[in-house]
Amino acid sequence: MFIQTESTPNPETLKFIPGEPVSTTGPREFREGQDCSEAPLAVALFAIDGISRVFFGADFLTVTKAPILAAIMDHFSTAQPLYLNNPVVEAALKEDYDPETAQIVEEIRSLLDTRIRPAVAQDGGDIVFDRFDPEAGVVYLHMRGACAGCPSSSATLKSGVENMLRHYVPEVNRVEQTL
Repeated sequence: MFIQTESTPNPETLKFIPGEPVSTTGPREFREGQDCSEAPLAVALFAIDGISRVFFGADFLTVTKAPILAAIMDHFSTAQPLYLNNPVVEAALKEDYDPETAQIVEEIRSLLDTRIRPAVAQDGGDIVFDRFDPEAGVVYLHMRGACAGCPSSSATLKSGVENMLRHYVPEVNRVEQTL
C-alpha cells in the first residue's frame, strides 16, 4: 500500500492520503486527551509521543504534532546554546590506510562532502563515511537524520550514491549502509 504524504500550511500538521476512503460518515476530529476509543487509528496515533490532534476527512487524514516549530523558534530567538556543555565533535575515523588507499578514501570523502551530502541534506538527512574495504571495493556509509530508517534510503544508496562513486572512483564496486 502506498500512502501519499503532503505538507500543509500548518508546519505542525501533515496530511496523509491512503488512496481509499477514510471517513465515510463525515469528517471527524479528535484532540489529545479526548476519548477516541471508538477510532482505533486515532488511539494508535495518540500513542505516539507528541501527537496533539487527529482529523479524518473523506479521503485523507491529518495529524498534528505538538507545537514543535514554536519550541524551535523560542530556542533560537532567545540565543540559547544548542548544547549545555562542550559538544562531543564527531571525529572522522582515521583508519590506517596505505598511501594508495588513503588517496581513494580522500576522493570518496570529497565526493560525499561536495556533491552527495548537500543533496541528502535537502531531504533533512545526512550521509557519513564509515570505512572503505579496498580489497572488495566496498564503501560503508551511515545514514542519519531523516534518511535513517527511510524506506527509500537503500534506493538512494544504490541508484544515486553508488552510481556516482563508481563513476568517479573506479576502485569502488559497491556501497553498503552501516547501522
